[in-house]
Amino acid sequence: MTASASAYNLPIHSIVSQTQPSLPPPPSDRALAARRAGSVSSRSTATRRHRSSRSHHGGTSYRPQNEFPNFAQTGDVEIIISADGQERRYMLHRLILAQCSGFFETGTSEEWSKAQSRPPAPESGGGTNGSLSRIGEEDDERQLGAHSILGPSSGQRQMWRYELDWGNGDEDQPMLVQKPPSTSLFGGYPHYSLPPPPIPDKPPQSNNPLFRSIANFGAMQSAAHILQPAPPLSPSNLLRDYDNLFRIFYNHPPSLDSLNIAEAYLHCKSLLALADMYDSLEVVGPRIDHHLLQFQSRLWKQIAKYPPSYLKLGYLARSKVIFSEALVHVVGQWPQGNRQLSHALPDAVLDLIEDKVDELTEKKAKAEAQLFRLGLLTSKGDRVSPTNAYMDWLAQSLFRQYLADASSPPPPPIPKLPTYAHPAPPSSAHRSRPPPPLLPLPPAPSTPPPTPSSFYRTLFAANQAYLPHDELKKFIRLAPLPSSSRDLSSRDALKRLERKIDELKGMAREVVKPLMRSCLELEGNSGERGGGGSGLGYLTCTRVEESEWPWD
Repeated sequence: MTASASAYNLPIHSIVSQTQPSLPPPPSDRALAARRAGSVSSRSTATRRHRSSRSHHGGTSYRPQNEFPNFAQTGDVEIIISADGQERRYMLHRLILAQCSGFFETGTSEEWSKAQSRPPAPESGGGTNGSLSRIGEEDDERQLGAHSILGPSSGQRQMWRYELDWGNGDEDQPMLVQKPPSTSLFGGYPHYSLPPPPIPDKPPQSNNPLFRSIANFGAMQSAAHILQPAPPLSPSNLLRDYDNLFRIFYNHPPSLDSLNIAEAYLHCKSLLALADMYDSLEVVGPRIDHHLLQFQSRLWKQIAKYPPSYLKLGYLARSKVIFSEALVHVVGQWPQGNRQLSHALPDAVLDLIEDKVDELTEKKAKAEAQLFRLGLLTSKGDRVSPTNAYMDWLAQSLFRQYLADASSPPPPPIPKLPTYAHPAPPSSAHRSRPPPPLLPLPPAPSTPPPTPSSFYRTLFAANQAYLPHDELKKFIRLAPLPSSSRDLSSRDALKRLERKIDELKGMAREVVKPLMRSCLELEGNSGERGGGGSGLGYLTCTRVEESEWPWD
């Protein structure tokens, strides 16, 4: 009663507030409250996540990198390269490797990967074990067809693993072989938690020829070992070449010498040999071409010194500029580099060289035939002769005599017979002794040597390069003038002779002009100004057309 009585003594509004439920807030207030509650919840969740990412030592948790050379989160091809106590690991992508290399495209194909990762056949048996085995097989086949994982677990992805194998002897080249992949969770990388295996003191030798035969599949499809066998690379150079190969695959600039052209050539040569082994010349070649072309004039001088070496390098790199520059020197000096190139280049390149040599020989033969047919005409259009134009015919005869002498090699020297002293008169006992035999003459050459290139350059220079004023002056003093020309003084006859010789020189210059065109970057295509390789001892007018590249 006391409680009830005290309750009656309370105010009306307080009783109503205790007995009736509170009214809901207006809709706008409810939405505002929900938004405030949501923001508070998100802040608290973010705070918990932020706190959970902190370690007990006050720093953030370590997350593996996902960039070159270790794509720990998205990579699926593990590559381990060990050489003389040094080791480099790469976690790369199968898609990029397969696009850049025929070797990796074959090794990571569905058929080869399925053969390598297929689980052994389950034992016959009923019950639960047999059911689970059948389910695992179906999942494995489905997952391998989709390029997803190795095992039946949906938390794994398909992985590939390659290690550098050094072969069984010195003749084998070290190359990557495929090994059984290690188990890797999706998004994880086992080498961050497990220590790496110990590095051997000497390179391991392969005991399984099957892996090397499959690894050689890409090399068998390549350019048939164009580069000559080089001495074994040092471990640092081998690691550098592999690193440059993978850097080019990921569109990173390779680490090549950019100051010394000789060192850059060696770096590019070894890198191209490695790219040839892994069937990736189409990707590596443009990078090599871009790097070497930065040397400009130093590169052209090096090619002029070693044209066969740069011809092979230009072919492997698919460099039109380097290949054509070296080909001009090789064709001009042929057959000087025949022995060095005959066993080092494919038949397509050798056929191209022989075709260009034949074309150059044919051009020279046509030019010589035209030179000896050059002649002067009278005002009526008749050929000059001693009867109708004696001075013109004299100039023409002198010019042809110069062509014959300059285009023919010098005659061989006459062997000197041995000289004998005159001894005392022989006695009757030695009178029957035969005289000493004479030295035999050298055999005559079967084919005449080619015309020297200086002959064509002299004709192209014209002016006073040959048959100068002094020689013509001496000649006119010795040449007898016929009765019809006695009215001409020696000075007038010399001027007329010089005019006719200059006319013949102009015609000869137009004949040899195609041979003097320079196709070398070394001279900046200044064939008419410098005389087409005037500093060289051979012609440089060889040009490679767009349809003649041997790699197309």
